[in-house]
Amino acid sequence: MTPAGPAPGVVPNRTIITICAMVATLMQALDSTIANVALPYMQGSLSATSDQITWVLTSYIVAAAIMTAPVGWLAARFGRKHLFMVCLVGFTVASMLCGAAQSLTQMVLFRLLQGIFGAALVPLSQSTMLDIYPPAQRGTAMAIWGMGVMIGPILGPTLGGYLTEMYNWRWVFYVNLPFGILAIAGLAVFLPKAAVDSALKFDWLGFGVLALGVGGLQMMLDRGQDKDWFGATEVVVEAVLAGLGIYLFVVHLATAKRPFIPPGIFRDKNFSLSLAMMFAVGMVLLASSALLAPFLQNLAGYPVEAAGLTLAPRGIGTMATMLIAGKLAGRMDPRKLMAFGIMLICWSLYTSTAWTPDVAARTIVINIMIQGAGLGFVFIPLQVVAFATLDPKYRTDGSALLSLFRNVGSAIGVSVTSALLAHNVQVVHAQLAEVATPFNRVLGGHDAIGRMFNPLTSAGAQRLDLLINQQATIIAYLDDFKLMMFTTLPALLFLLFMRRPARLEKVDPAHAAME
Repeated sequence: MTPAGPAPGVVPNRTIITICAMVATLMQALDSTIANVALPYMQGSLSATSDQITWVLTSYIVAAAIMTAPVGWLAARFGRKHLFMVCLVGFTVASMLCGAAQSLTQMVLFRLLQGIFGAALVPLSQSTMLDIYPPAQRGTAMAIWGMGVMIGPILGPTLGGYLTEMYNWRWVFYVNLPFGILAIAGLAVFLPKAAVDSALKFDWLGFGVLALGVGGLQMMLDRGQDKDWFGATEVVVEAVLAGLGIYLFVVHLATAKRPFIPPGIFRDKNFSLSLAMMFAVGMVLLASSALLAPFLQNLAGYPVEAAGLTLAPRGIGTMATMLIAGKLAGRMDPRKLMAFGIMLICWSLYTSTAWTPDVAARTIVINIMIQGAGLGFVFIPLQVVAFATLDPKYRTDGSALLSLFRNVGSAIGVSVTSALLAHNVQVVHAQLAEVATPFNRVLGGHDAIGRMFNPLTSAGAQRLDLLINQQATIIAYLDDFKLMMFTTLPALLFLLFMRRPARLEKVDPAHAAME
């Protein structure tokens, strides 16, 4: 468990600490997606197959997922500042090694190291921000911090594409060097030291079974789509290991004397419900953008650049409402803000279920801005509610668990929507093909349409198949939007069981100005 940080109040050089913590958050959040668009270029340079090069992404995700959980214990045992510094140095060095990699083996190894060191950056930056700001200002603090977490994955592909196009793929990793040095120098000089509990013993068994469960789950989700899911022995083995690891961890958590994640953290009802809410937010956060990009490019005929620009307003909506929600979270019931945000998300997904490839760009931009606004209204009040009643000694553990649930939710959301998209395209294609026969009067007629799509001619059959496939793909996308809406809507029920945080005291003028 993690000792409490410094008492909230006037923290010297708070502005500099905030900037450095934000830089660390943005570095880690960007690197979760920045390498995606550079994969085809890496594939040629590293002499890898299309299947092998995906390990560049998988290795980072799996390592980060496994190492997120023990961040609280590591911070308590070695001190938050020491851990922060080691992780920043390790992450920056690993980024340089990734940029200099000469083989696929080196790249995967260095990405593993990058994920190991990067896992702690987001939880440590969040717990640091919670400690250096008084309760009345934590909504604003979480809004500032949340922008890095939410905007990083959205801007990652755009920045990665620009660096790869203007320079080469290695700069996707080299770009971390100046920001890493800035954050390391600032935190080394200005971040106060926290208490250290050198008597803590590490729970190797608990960490081992959790690593087995989380690692197996991530591997199953990442590899399932390419390997035909449970038709492949590899995916079945990964699923069994995931289930076994998670089951053993739950049993260990309930029976062990000192597990590395303190069971007391789950006794806070607000925090436990916030974990469930964060999981739901994570499912929508990446899955919706992962669906919209190919929808625009493959069905609506948008060029890559135009598709990227069309999706950019989602981040603008998120940033704007994060600042608003940060101000309002300390002045009104944050549960009402979250309810409003959930309804905005559901409304945007509902209107998406009626889209066709001819949908106007203006309609798309307005829709995704509303969706981004909804995410902002949920994410920031959620941080306030999660930590409002949580014992300060659990802050770093809590930050780590929230990050873990968000990442797992994102992975499951992307995998489930991608799998259902591929499955539904086949199902709907078969259903539409049932009526595309020579006995159909429209197709068997002698008018222009009948001759063009006559299934008895090779050209007509080919045109008909392309048309059916397009319509089946459109319907499959709309079904995915509908699924995400029905997945998000039940999150409103969590709000009924959350307690409203006690009204925060008025901001002391001495605290209001950033030092």
